[in-house]
Amino acid sequence: MGLNLTQKILKAHLVSGEMVAGKEIAIRIDQTLTQDATGTMAYLQFEAMGVPRVKTKLSVSYVDHNMLQDDFKNADDHIYLQTVAAKYGLYFSRPGNGICHQVHLERFGQPGGTLLGSDSHTPTQGGIGMIAIGAGGLDVALAMAGQPFSLNMPFVVNVKLTGKLRPWVAGKDVILEVLRKLTVKGGVGKVIEYTGPGVKTLSVPERATITNMGAELGATTSVFPSDDVTKKFLTAQKRGKAFKALSADADATYDQVVEIDLGKLEPLVAQPHSPDNVTEVRGLKGTKVSQVAVGSCTNSSFKDLMTVAGMLKGKSVHPGLSLAVAPGSKQVYEMISANGALKDIIASGARILESGCGPCIGMGFAPNSGAVSVRSFNRNFTGRSGTKDAQVYLASVETCIAAALTGELTDPRKLGKTAPKTIQPKSYPVADNMVIKPAKKPVEVVRGPNIKPLPETKPLQPTLSGEVLLKVGDNITTDHIMPAGAKILPLRSNIPEISKHVFAPVDPKFHDRAQAAGGGFIVGGQNYGQGSSREHAALAPMSLGVKAVIAKAFARIHRSNLVNFGIIPFTFLHEADYDKIAQGDKLTIVVGNVENDDIVVRNETKGLDIPVKHKLSDREKDQVRAGGALGLAKQAK
Repeated sequence: MGLNLTQKILKAHLVSGEMVAGKEIAIRIDQTLTQDATGTMAYLQFEAMGVPRVKTKLSVSYVDHNMLQDDFKNADDHIYLQTVAAKYGLYFSRPGNGICHQVHLERFGQPGGTLLGSDSHTPTQGGIGMIAIGAGGLDVALAMAGQPFSLNMPFVVNVKLTGKLRPWVAGKDVILEVLRKLTVKGGVGKVIEYTGPGVKTLSVPERATITNMGAELGATTSVFPSDDVTKKFLTAQKRGKAFKALSADADATYDQVVEIDLGKLEPLVAQPHSPDNVTEVRGLKGTKVSQVAVGSCTNSSFKDLMTVAGMLKGKSVHPGLSLAVAPGSKQVYEMISANGALKDIIASGARILESGCGPCIGMGFAPNSGAVSVRSFNRNFTGRSGTKDAQVYLASVETCIAAALTGELTDPRKLGKTAPKTIQPKSYPVADNMVIKPAKKPVEVVRGPNIKPLPETKPLQPTLSGEVLLKVGDNITTDHIMPAGAKILPLRSNIPEISKHVFAPVDPKFHDRAQAAGGGFIVGGQNYGQGSSREHAALAPMSLGVKAVIAKAFARIHRSNLVNFGIIPFTFLHEADYDKIAQGDKLTIVVGNVENDDIVVRNETKGLDIPVKHKLSDREKDQVRAGGALGLAKQAK
């Protein structure tokens, strides 16, 4: 029996474990990436391990999130990141060089390799045949220190593509269709592998858009084969030597098969407030739009911006809205500047933003109150845009610009029979002058006053007791737990300060209540912790004394982050028991040394015993006993 592509790459990097779906394995990591919102903490953790130099083949530190410098905090973090990279052997991508996933695709991604990134959209690199996985910063720090990355061997879903996209239909519509079919929790514990004759009709930028938003499925990662399309892209990027032909064996098997005829797709849109709330754009005709944004790691490539320029050329942005465009990298910016496309975009009345994440994580360009904002981004959670009551729709670049021209949600097919065509360049201009190589001489690490020491972790206590500090429902995101935005993101390296914002969108009094109670428990529903890889959604609650989270089910990355910081993730043995616990109830949990998976939660307030499971692997049990992964790593020294 042949292997699918996922199995081939994982097998080539297998360090330990059995490649049986659901069983824990450990894999060797070739590359890592961080961005500035997660990187500062990751490098503080790396420094705490006492490792003199990164041990991966390649590690890159990017600055793309906290670009807004309205005081010293972000600027200080950037200096810290640059000096740490120089000292410990990382490449450093300076502010202005672009969004980490776009730049990594252009300059560093390696077909057949493994990449671990402290950003949930790291799977973007699956567009060139890489197993690229998002994780918490501590997991990335451990990988840089030479440790393997552990995960449950994923189930593999085959999304078989046939046909060819029609005019005005884009790669974004492909992943929106997958989200409509599978939902935001349909990829948990799975890798989404794309196969079929339709694959060869998709460019690398289109593939990268699709794998990028695989994160919204909750998938471990997504991957395309590495083929002639991949080779042309890498050769044009002057990286032809990185190419390796990779595909599934002809007799490969899969755990699930989803078939999509590209020729039958039409322009789609994800409605507020979830990426899987997908419908046809034509059904929303007449919905007035106040704002449009094109960019993010999902849709900011040269191909995307040439589509923008082609649609805007000789036209004006509708007077009832504002349009912002952000090139994904310096390379893209230079190219559209050199060929005149930037002039067409500017002439239309669009606002040009710098090459960074910006509005996607609430860092500027927030919509007006109650606005409908149409964005080529990947997430539309409530409040993520920076405006709590904004109605954010996710769409292709084509649909975004159709809205920008008409002032309302419009099927782009109404603009003409043919869409602007972009021929992929035979050669991309390569100028890595904004990438700084590791220093050869000793470098002093510079720390600003906003960079605070890591909070202390404590070994596991055999009995956990306290009150239920908060009870929440299904699909609680990391934006609910630890919000982003221009005011909070600069506090990522200051846990005492950022902890004041834990659960602020859900309950602004949570911080004070947790402090007064001396910690306690969280109770959640399905898919608890979906969304980004931000480990602060576990680290900050840990600093407030949260000892365990009891939920119906967890999102993969967040569950790992909880364990990394010594918080036990319990799941209800019977989902109906969720109703037997209320906020404010006093709980006692005898966990011993967590050797036994079957645990009883005693609800002292109601006099009830509630069975739960922790489902910790042997490795995770050791982490929890030590108070977290960093504590365990220190013990091993």
